[in-house]
Amino acid sequence: MKAEVFLPDDYRPAEDEPFMNDLQLEYFRRKLIVWKQELLGQSADTIDNLQDSGRNVPDIADRASEETDRALELRTRDRQRKLVSKIDAALRRIEAGEFGYCEMTGEPISLKRLDARPIATMTLEAQEKHERREKVHRDD
Repeated sequence: MKAEVFLPDDYRPAEDEPFMNDLQLEYFRRKLIVWKQELLGQSADTIDNLQDSGRNVPDIADRASEETDRALELRTRDRQRKLVSKIDAALRRIEAGEFGYCEMTGEPISLKRLDARPIATMTLEAQEKHERREKVHRDD
């Protein structure tokens, strides 16, 4: 078990400190946990809404509208589930000491990118290259 890291409330990772030091790792760990809790809370709300919307609506237009809303809720819920899975993977990378490094190049991922998207697994350059390659193969 690691020692507890004191993280000042106003702490923000900075380029002039050692990359992925204990403060940075704790900052991203907490950020990921808060994000996950928010998503799980939204998921619970979605489930409640879906259960409430199961009533029989006699008007066909209202029923169609409700079915569309329901399908949208389910798609949103599925995206949230996938996001929670990515957050869990990022938390495991923190524990394993692999967080913040590109899975393609091994280079550090910029702090700015990680702050905006803490589940990022690639540098921006590697991500763009990966997406271009994916697009080329998708067009075949």
